Order: sequence, then structure tokens, then C-alpha cells
Amino acid sequence: MTEPITSAFGYRSTALEVVAGHDLTGRTALITGAASGIGVETARALAAAGAHIVLPVRSLERGRASEAEIRESVPEASIELGEVDLADLASVRAFASNFAAHHDRLDLLVNNAAVMATPFEHTSDGFELQFGTNHLGHFVLFQGLLPALRAAGTARVVALSSIGHRRSDVDFADPNFEHREYDKWVSYGQSKTACALFAVGVTQRYASYGITANAVHPGGIATGLQKYLPMEEQRAMGWYDEAGNVNEVFKTPEQGASTSTWAAVGAELHGIGGLYLEDCRQASPFTPDFPFAGYLPYAVDPANAERLWDLSEQLTSR
Repeated sequence: MTEPITSAFGYRSTALEVVAGHDLTGRTALITGAASGIGVETARALAAAGAHIVLPVRSLERGRASEAEIRESVPEASIELGEVDLADLASVRAFASNFAAHHDRLDLLVNNAAVMATPFEHTSDGFELQFGTNHLGHFVLFQGLLPALRAAGTARVVALSSIGHRRSDVDFADPNFEHREYDKWVSYGQSKTACALFAVGVTQRYASYGITANAVHPGGIATGLQKYLPMEEQRAMGWYDEAGNVNEVFKTPEQGASTSTWAAVGAELHGIGGLYLEDCRQASPFTPDFPFAGYLPYAVDPANAERLWDLSEQLTSR
């Protein structure tokens, strides 16, 4: 068994520390979900290294606020905004088409946007909201951006997963909870397993074209991702204490963006994909001895990845 891939960075490293010394001048990076949280910090780090940053957002107003925030620390940042709703595949396809009309290549794609623990709702296309947004929206986005990724020669895709993937494998027979009782955490886990399997699938299909993808667990971070969770529930899970203080094991957004940034620029990962990364290193399979780290095998299983890819094509081609 080969040793896991590691880096000089770790649990408390920040995205700016990871990107220091890298020159991304002439490269284009697209980050979804960069209107807040770790998406902003990932964009800030890549902009600081000289990349041209594309931020597809649902709200241009929030996108402009993020752009202004990034420019405060990176005045020379090259940033453009676009509108996209990952819960509406027509919106995703329109954005990808517009991108293709104005860009010849895409070097870095960071699938960062997500929703978590939502009520039972559906996307515009009738998919369960978490599976439809977190996975299928990004799946269709990748398909639309594929020519630009291939044109880059060497491109990386970063798929944000989560330790939450351990709550559920993908239910291939009923991914949209049409025949089983909805559980918001099972749904979230399924969607994050799908994100990890997507990275495996991209690498299986497109590594020969220079495109590799890795999944990232960013860690626990207090961001807008928790907006659907009452504070009482977050306290019950130990995320906050009774005084409203966040658990000290949580990372800051700057620290939470570090593994995404390492996946995008780390020399250790050149030409390597299909991995599950955490704390700026390749994760190991879960064991009870380390309950807050590691992945379950189904999230990186090549056969599962192939099955999910086929299912995703079938669902999104309707």
C-alpha cells in the first residue's frame, strides 16, 4: 500500500498560506458558492496568486459584495461575475454557454456551493433539493464547461464533499426520496457522497485529457451553510455552547478553504485524481479510533462512480 499524499500544511493552515509562492497568472479559476464562507476565501487565495476569477452566483448583489471584499485585500484581483442557479439546470446550461462564448479555457473548477439539511423541497427540474443542487447542478455545470477544461491542457476540478458523506451512500434506486421517508441528514450525506464519487468519475473519464478531480472535506466551519438549522439543534450537536460560542475545533473560513486551495494548486497532486482530501492531505479510510476523520469506501468506489455517472446522465438528459 502506498503512503498517503501529504503536504507541508495541516488542520489550521489558511488558504493564503497554501497559495503563497504559486503564480497563477494567465490561468482562469471558477468557484461556485463564492458569495460567502469558504468560497470567498478560496477565491481570494487564487486571486492573490494571479488567477482570473469567475464567480457564478445566484444573486449579483451578493456577488458584488464578495468581489468588493476580495478587492480589499487583493486590489489587483481580476474578477468577473455571472448569474447561475444550480437548482435550475436551464440556468446552469445558460451560464456554461455564456462562459464558452467568452473564454477559450478553464484551468480550475471549484464546485464549492452547497445547501445542507434543507426541508423536503425540489429543484426547478423536480429533483430533491440537496441531491439536485449539490451534485446534479455541478454535474451539468461540468459537462457544459468540459470543452474549456480540455482546452486548458492540464485542468483540475475540486469537488467539495463533507464528513457528512458517512451518513449515507447514494440510493441509486431512489435518489430523490420518491419512495422512502425523507431525512434531511441522509439526504445531505447522499449528496456529499455523490460529490466525492463525481471526482472519481471525472478522473476515470478525463485524466487522459489532462483533467483530474479530487474531493475535499473542508472541516467544520461556521458559515451560511447552517442557515436551515435552528440554533437549538446546533447546540445539541455540540457546534455551539449555551453562550453562543462556536466549538473550538471548528475552523475559520480562511482555514476551511485551505484544502480546496491545496487541491487546486498543490504540486503533490499534479496529474492525480479520484482522492478524498482533508486537512491538506489525502485522507485515510475511516476507523473508529479517529471518529472525526476519514472516508467510507463507498465514497471513492470506482464502480459506484460509474453507476452514479450513468444515473446522472439519465436524470439530467430528460
